[in-house]
Amino acid sequence: MSNEQLRTAMLARGLTVRDLAERLKVDPKTVERWITQGKTPYRRHQYATAVELGVDAALLWPDDSRTVAGAADLSKAEIVTVYPHRHVVPKDLWREIYGRAERHLDALVYAGGFLSEDPLFFAMLGEKAGTAQIRMLLGDPDCPAVTQRGIDEGHMIMGPKIRNALVHYRPLMSSHPQIGFRLHNATLYNSIYRGDDEMLVNTHVYGIGAYLAPVLHLRRLPGGGLFDTYAQSIEQTWSRARPVAEDDFPKAG
Repeated sequence: MSNEQLRTAMLARGLTVRDLAERLKVDPKTVERWITQGKTPYRRHQYATAVELGVDAALLWPDDSRTVAGAADLSKAEIVTVYPHRHVVPKDLWREIYGRAERHLDALVYAGGFLSEDPLFFAMLGEKAGTAQIRMLLGDPDCPAVTQRGIDEGHMIMGPKIRNALVHYRPLMSSHPQIGFRLHNATLYNSIYRGDDEMLVNTHVYGIGAYLAPVLHLRRLPGGGLFDTYAQSIEQTWSRARPVAEDDFPKAG
């Protein structure tokens, strides 16, 4: 029996079989079988399809077995991929995720130096400043958590790294005051880069710099919990952070 709900949802989104197959990274013949033969995809493909079509997976594939096991499958489906080290993440992926965002752009880091030195990233923030909520959370350079993170990475320069990033961001702060910049004193277990319903989570590992630690590429799925768990930490840290003050910038001379 054909899956007319799936066919209708694709038509409503203006997607062809090939379009959907490319987005899901599956063979077009597989998608065709889902439609014409009523084949049921793997659970991860069900949820990914639902996200692409903007509908509930249960409407496309009614299933009474979406229990604890189903929730675990859904959380796994939120993981797009895992990179063993930050330095092997495609260099443009950070900007692509932020570039696709229309509502929320967040960065929760200590220094995030590689972003603070990217003029294309700056230009993107400026373009989106009038339409999207942008929140940049850097570590308070004088707080104990920042000092400890420097020790954990095997150096004592995390505070100066943050001040250097603030210098780079200062023109953006002046030209686009609607972009939110705050400093936090939280102990971070991950650096989080969020653009709407996509996220890169750079884990923090004792004894090595963040550029050597793993990165999770996540995409939020309705009913999933993994993405929202990390997103909630952004909200909590932002609510407790303070505005950037003049004393936070390096002193001249």
